[in-house]
This record gives sequence, structure tokens and C-alpha cells, in this order.
Amino acid sequence: TFVKSDAAKKRLKPFLSEGNVDKTMNAPVTAIVAQDMEFYEKLPDLFPHTDARSWFAGKDDAIKATAFRNSSLQAGYFILALRGLGLDCGPMSGFDAAGLDGEFFAGTPLKTNLLINIGYGDRDKLPPRSPRLGFDQGAEII
Repeated sequence: TFVKSDAAKKRLKPFLSEGNVDKTMNAPVTAIVAQDMEFYEKLPDLFPHTDARSWFAGKDDAIKATAFRNSSLQAGYFILALRGLGLDCGPMSGFDAAGLDGEFFAGTPLKTNLLINIGYGDRDKLPPRSPRLGFDQGAEII
């Protein structure tokens, strides 16, 4: 869901963590990346060569893990595509997910995963990139 209008931003604002309010209200667009908790209902069309729906129907743990994993992967691809177009992205997890779900996805099987502010950042105001772990601190080759 792309939140762009002033009216939609007013709906979004109460659910943001304090540190994310200004940057989100000033972003041209904020994407709410959601996971479809009934994704398996679409599998007969999207994965027709086997009965993949049966792998998930009625299996809440598998549904939750797969929906979260795949919506996170899609968010990563989405960020790469946006950056490929020259846009800046500010992915966030500082928000009230249950509140956002009630406001934007009530009555649907969608659940908020993360938010991404999208636009062109002011290079004079953007903070420098935060430190990253070195390879040996974050990975192991065995």
C-alpha cells in the first residue's frame, strides 16, 4: 500500500514511533509492505504444477513463517528496484503493526511487515551510513 496523500499520511502518523514521524511525514511516499496470510489460496494459479496449497492450508506456523520470509524477500527486491531507479529508501520497523493493520487492512488477510519511505533524500541532511559488521563478525565459512 502506497501512502501518499495528506489524508493517508494522517492515518499513518499515529502508528509511527516518535523517531520516524518527521521523516515519514516528509517522505513523498511511504510503502506499507504487507504479508498476505492467505497467500496459499493463490498457489493453484501461481504454482499450478503441484498441490502447493495443501502444504499450508490449516498449518498456521508454516503460513506465518512463509508469509513473513517471502514478504521480507519481496521488500528487499523492491528496495533494489527503487534504488536502481535512483530513489532513496528508508526501510523501518519502528511502528505499531497491529494499529496499522487495523487502520489499513481491517477485514483482510494482510498484515504489516515493514514500512519504506521512498523519495529523493537531501544529501546535506542525510546522516552518514551507519557502521557495518566486518565479514568475519557476521559470517562464517565452514
